[in-house]
Amino acid sequence: MQTDFLVIGSGIAGLTFALKTAKHFPNKKVMVITKTQSDETNTKYAQGGIAGVWDESKDSFEKHIEDTLIAGDGLCDSDVVEIVVKEGPERIRELINYGAAFDKDEQGNYALGREGGHSEFRILHHKDVTGKEMERALLNEVAKTKNIEIVSHCFVIDIITQHHLGYLVTKSTQNITCLGVYVLNLNTNQIEKVLSNTTLLATGGCGQAYRTTTNPKIATGDGVAMVYRAKGRIENMEFIQFHPTALYEPGISPSFLITEAVRGDGGILRNKDGEAFMEKYDERRDLAPRDIVARAIDNEMKKAGTECVYLDCRHFDKEKFIHHFPNIYGKCLSIGIDVMQHLIPVAPAAHYSCGGIQTNEFAQTSIANLYACGECASTGLHGANRLASNSLLEAMVFAHRAFLHIAANAETAAHKEFGNVPDWKTLGTSHPREMILITQSLKELQSIMSDYLGIVRTDVRLERAMKRLDLLFTETEELYRTTKVSPQLCELRNLITVGYLIVKGAEFRKESRGLHYNTDHPNKSDLLQDIIL
Repeated sequence: MQTDFLVIGSGIAGLTFALKTAKHFPNKKVMVITKTQSDETNTKYAQGGIAGVWDESKDSFEKHIEDTLIAGDGLCDSDVVEIVVKEGPERIRELINYGAAFDKDEQGNYALGREGGHSEFRILHHKDVTGKEMERALLNEVAKTKNIEIVSHCFVIDIITQHHLGYLVTKSTQNITCLGVYVLNLNTNQIEKVLSNTTLLATGGCGQAYRTTTNPKIATGDGVAMVYRAKGRIENMEFIQFHPTALYEPGISPSFLITEAVRGDGGILRNKDGEAFMEKYDERRDLAPRDIVARAIDNEMKKAGTECVYLDCRHFDKEKFIHHFPNIYGKCLSIGIDVMQHLIPVAPAAHYSCGGIQTNEFAQTSIANLYACGECASTGLHGANRLASNSLLEAMVFAHRAFLHIAANAETAAHKEFGNVPDWKTLGTSHPREMILITQSLKELQSIMSDYLGIVRTDVRLERAMKRLDLLFTETEELYRTTKVSPQLCELRNLITVGYLIVKGAEFRKESRGLHYNTDHPNKSDLLQDIIL
């Protein structure tokens, strides 16, 4: 297959880019590939909302920029922060024009929320299913755009570069170029090549590297792993954000998210003794940035020997709570928790990767003709810790900026090597005889990451994690060489790569900053640096 523009991933980043590109180039083809159905994305599970300076009589760009920089703990790229904050409101207006319905108050004004780390009310939301509403609006607009083709149930295996043409490609190779991707078509069980002048990765996060995560099953770090294998640059993978308040349900994965907006509306965190404990850790109490709240909860749980703390919403107005958080209210009720009478058990869960594929201000990666945006990218916005509700904003801003760069340079993006790209060479000769070899390795990986690379880390834990990952890598690569490719095997392989990158980044960072807290290096260094792998 061949297309003019290729998009990997159908979340807000991928669909925003696809729409803008398709409308600007009505005679060119835009193909969007997704490994399940088109709406099964990280975007769909985003509850809280999207941050943007909306009411300038009470808010300002300067305040949003400052809040983002404070949360990022010194590692944000200030130029990128300014770009996202200032360009964000226009991207939100575009989404509203596509039909996204954000909640309004009785006067018809947008009902702005506030979350941890924000100094003002600036979060637009659609009840507690904001991401789902945004995804719906984008997919509806895509359906009206004739030159966009969504190809579902296709698993992307690898990025095609000069390596596949027989050239030696290393990290020092100049002008590594993306020619497209190899995909496993799950409908035909055949591996096909999709060639394209321009490819954009919008493959989402890697939460499934952990035993407890708010991310859906598809969040397996595929884009990051593929770029690393293709010798592209990856940075800051040690900064894994744990959402402080996932619903505590032992053995349930993924974890149900209790959005930060609940605390923004007045929810109070309490320990097993009923004590409101956040004032001991930060003057902002329950609305401190996520890294601080997650560490506070972790400390309270360890001190008490419990596996959760509690979120108190009993003082809320019932009608208003149900109106704003119907999904949360229904979920809690389904497991016997009436939030008007009972405390909600919560615990931190892996939520968001602040690092990823290194990109510039136009979403370009270190590989030519390959762009990345959304959670798989490291743009410089989040630094060492993402400010709540900045992720959806970032995805739309950088999807737009990738489009602008491509529109300005479309005439110079053609390839001459398409005819030389070989078909996929099947390495394995048989199907895995025992699926347990894959499923058990996945459980081992998730245990390693959760036990050694969680909210609090030590040098010994990092060393143990690396040794165990080395063994998993060796076993999995042998399985990859001797059996036929499957999505389960590819996802395991990608997650092991992501796990390695997280550990390696954590080993290099000899300090505690933002989401990376190492008790052997509890202080911050004066040297601010991105860890590039």
